[in-house]
Amino acid sequence: MDGLRTRTWLAIVVIIAAVLFIIPNFVDVSKVSWLPGSKLNYGLDIQGGVHLVMGVDIEGVVATTVTRQTLALKSEFAKENIQVNDFNLTKAKTGAFDIVAATPEDGKKIEAYIQKTHATSLQVLGIRDNTVEVKYFDAYLADQKQTIIHQAIETIRNRIDEFGVAEPSITQQGGDRILIQLPGMADAEKAKQLINTTAKLDFMIVSYEKKPDEIRKMIADAEKAGNYKMAGMKYTEYVARINKDLDGKIPPKTVVYFEKLENAKTMEAGATPFLLKTDTDLTGDLLDNAAVSFDQYGAPEVSLRFNSLGATKFGDLTGAHLNEQMAVVLDKVVKTAPNIKSKIPNGQAVITLGSARNRDESIAEAQLISTALRAGALPAALEQLEERRVGPSLGRDALDKAKLGSYIGSLLIILFMIGYYRAMGLITTLSLVINILCVFALLGSLGATLTLPGIAGMALTVGFAVDANVLINERIREEYAKGASIKSAIQDGYTHAMSAIIDSNITVALTAIVLLYFGTGPVRGFAVTLLVGLVTTIFANVFVSKVIVDNLVHRFGVQKISV
Repeated sequence: MDGLRTRTWLAIVVIIAAVLFIIPNFVDVSKVSWLPGSKLNYGLDIQGGVHLVMGVDIEGVVATTVTRQTLALKSEFAKENIQVNDFNLTKAKTGAFDIVAATPEDGKKIEAYIQKTHATSLQVLGIRDNTVEVKYFDAYLADQKQTIIHQAIETIRNRIDEFGVAEPSITQQGGDRILIQLPGMADAEKAKQLINTTAKLDFMIVSYEKKPDEIRKMIADAEKAGNYKMAGMKYTEYVARINKDLDGKIPPKTVVYFEKLENAKTMEAGATPFLLKTDTDLTGDLLDNAAVSFDQYGAPEVSLRFNSLGATKFGDLTGAHLNEQMAVVLDKVVKTAPNIKSKIPNGQAVITLGSARNRDESIAEAQLISTALRAGALPAALEQLEERRVGPSLGRDALDKAKLGSYIGSLLIILFMIGYYRAMGLITTLSLVINILCVFALLGSLGATLTLPGIAGMALTVGFAVDANVLINERIREEYAKGASIKSAIQDGYTHAMSAIIDSNITVALTAIVLLYFGTGPVRGFAVTLLVGLVTTIFANVFVSKVIVDNLVHRFGVQKISV
């Protein structure tokens, strides 16, 4: 009896705890400090929202990494008195580049230096004449690509947090894609705009090696030869295409970006091309803060403040290019290109937005830019590959149908169990209610997100629970047929059924773990619900039902339980 008393109190305590964890889903308990506050969230397919698949420009980041590496090597070779004529970056997107040494002897020195100081990341593929072929190790590149994806996911998550979206799902999909699901997202367009804003900030020196008229003529010739215009393309695609067509015609280590004319509403309506140097190596990664401010005429702008390292680089850059233009480039768009009149040692700069537009629009753009920069620049450009929107009415309809199906299915199960197993069927029904109660309580305590696949997992949980009780009831019925007493029949029935119940639960649990490990999004939600359901099934439909039966027999002296 002592063991029964302990089991009874354990069952009661767990059931009470389950009820307490479910209450926040139905009642506002914010003013009741001792009640748990976490509750179950609804997924995209239930409460509606936005589903986006973004492609990540991995190759672009690899090319940028190669460019920065060559700048670092250039400085290192100068300290080692190794003479280098040039760096060839035509294969930068693959993680490879060529170093053109001044002499064959310098080429051998370069090989020895890289093998000595960069042995973990760079490999020398060979030396041809004075050219040293260098490439990142495949393992190093693979690790860098994964880092880029993870950084992009964290940056997007930081930005989405600005909107207070409950439980956004942001996961990697394949090698270069990110799946974003924003359940309950009210302002979908603003969220999309913020996600798609790469917020890659660069400070680039304007090159005067080609006159502006020459640049415009080359651009016009390239457009005519390729039969395309900026107006018919995405800006990022146009910039990539025009720079590809101008490759070899503009000086090496330069790129053409555009600034929107002040009176133009769109970039396509009027843009000024700039020839910019790509070897300045000063980016928004070194920012300490970005905020909306106003100039002396009250026009909104974005004020930037660098950290100590960025301030030093900014001071050196402005000091080395006095009386030249420095372009502030955000996502390959030239925002402003002021003349450098003196060295700027305090590490502060501004992004001006022009004065021709609506003031509210300017303030909104300044807020968007500053928010994106504060949350962190995406390590790579994103391309929207897929978009789906689920309206709240559609999600509500799906949930209503899922509820209706659950009610009908549960009613049929209850009628069958009570009609076929009578008293034991009634105990099974009570255990099933406790089981579902515990599933919701556990998911709510974890702050999990309930999706339609999760509801399917609950339905499957009900099936497993009923299956377990069918095994138990049939075993008890067999013991009755042998002439066993009620105590012996119940004890042997539960004992003999346990091996089959445990075997079936273990095999399902292993399947759910595999789904949880390899799956994404709804598949993981289904697996989590299934695992939680297996735990609650063992507790409610085996442990609790046994406690109920034992209390009826041993405490209340019931002589016969029909089955």
